[in-house]
Amino acid sequence: MSLMWEEVVIDCLEPRSLGLWWRDALGWVVVGQSDDEVEIAPAEGAHPTMLFAGVTEVKKVKNRLHLDFVPDDQAAEVERLLGMGATRADIGQHDTPWVVLADPEGNEFCVLSAR
Repeated sequence: MSLMWEEVVIDCLEPRSLGLWWRDALGWVVVGQSDDEVEIAPAEGAHPTMLFAGVTEVKKVKNRLHLDFVPDDQAAEVERLLGMGATRADIGQHDTPWVVLADPEGNEFCVLSAR
């Protein structure tokens, strides 16, 4: 038996705006959309994808799962994402080499230091 990782599904209030925010943040492309879903991928036919699905309930607590990203320049990437509408998030990380941010709907993600 084997499994292929197809996508990450992110529940959100505004799937179109959040999906397009992540598309722009990652430089990905939209590969599918409907009234209540937007799917993005690194390129047409690439996997895994990110699917933004509309829900009615608001996020209330820290994510149980989050995404980590490795940039070429951590400080520059953090500033770019903040300029796009991300916010700094304090989840009790204290003194760490990564920066915790939240997307416009409050979903936390980390920007690691360059490798």
